[in-house]
Amino acid sequence: MYIAPTITKVAAAASASPPHHRAPAMASTVGEQSTMASSNSDDGQEQQHYAYAAQLVTSTVLSMTLQAAFELGLFEILAKAGDGAELSPTEIAAKITTSNPDAASMIDRILRLLAAHTVVGCSVIIDENGNQQRLYGLTLVAKYFVLNEDGVSLGPILSMIQDKVFLHSWAHEGLHAFEYNRLDQRFNQVFNNAMINHTTTVIKIVVESYNGFANLKQLVDVGGGLGVTLKIITSAYPSIKGINFDLPHVIQDAPSYPRVEHVVGDMFEKIPNGDAIFMKWILHDWSDDHCVKLLKNCYVAIPDDGKVIVMEGVAPTVPETTAAAKVIIQGDVLMMTQSIEGKERTRDEFKALAAKVGFKHIKFVCFVSNYWIIEFSK
Repeated sequence: MYIAPTITKVAAAASASPPHHRAPAMASTVGEQSTMASSNSDDGQEQQHYAYAAQLVTSTVLSMTLQAAFELGLFEILAKAGDGAELSPTEIAAKITTSNPDAASMIDRILRLLAAHTVVGCSVIIDENGNQQRLYGLTLVAKYFVLNEDGVSLGPILSMIQDKVFLHSWAHEGLHAFEYNRLDQRFNQVFNNAMINHTTTVIKIVVESYNGFANLKQLVDVGGGLGVTLKIITSAYPSIKGINFDLPHVIQDAPSYPRVEHVVGDMFEKIPNGDAIFMKWILHDWSDDHCVKLLKNCYVAIPDDGKVIVMEGVAPTVPETTAAAKVIIQGDVLMMTQSIEGKERTRDEFKALAAKVGFKHIKFVCFVSNYWIIEFSK
């Protein structure tokens, strides 16, 4: 159950006051509040291991709390306070439409958890009455949940993953995610909004980091959704004509963009011809056999000097503890709830796909926003 509805049904009766700026002489950091003893003793190690296990048991609390903070607009409120500013829970509650007298306390508890995970920053001051008070501000992580200059953020992705439909998919009812989207118009809109936000954020960085679109005349985006990817690419490369290729129920909602043609079809049957084929987060949805069939259709659709540009996560062969690796490995498990045969692949598994199809070359060109740009060529 989300925390957000509990608060938004009900607002703290508090007057707005100017945002605080951190006063180093008075403040103490969240890290200093830690009660975890650092000990080399066996007992100390055992306590740490148990604490981590207990954290894993309650891990869903973090994602639900993050969603509540997004729904309440807490990140936007902190962002509007200005760079380096910090607000008290009472000041934040005053900016939310609610009549809940406990809103400030609940917001404090929400943000305290997020601060413990370094999603937001926190410092403690002594107020005029001699009481300790927590103040909260944005971090470089939290900014990704605030609308950027393109009006997008990671928030809609979070909302999709926390949506009741997506959560229920863990019960494994047996329906492929794409089949379900066709049947549920509401969730299809949630999905499309999530993809628009994620795509806009990531593809703009891809265009800045990857020069493989230069000199292309026609680029086909297979499974291109509403065409946002091609909109961004063709804006950066006006000489490119884009072919946005997807299923009928997807294309019917696609808006018109300059130099982008929307084409309906089945990628497992035939793919429109182009100098290059682009596929973003497509292969991880399908089994090896499906991927081979799809890549063979791509092979036929490009000239001898053409290429297939794939954007996918690359899973480590040996599990790693980096944030980047965890995201991909978590995504791999998530795929089991969305597509029975979908999975994230290692470098060797991508190379094996290329070999089965007949591609002589596969190149891992660049790493962008946790994904690799991979080129398949004849």
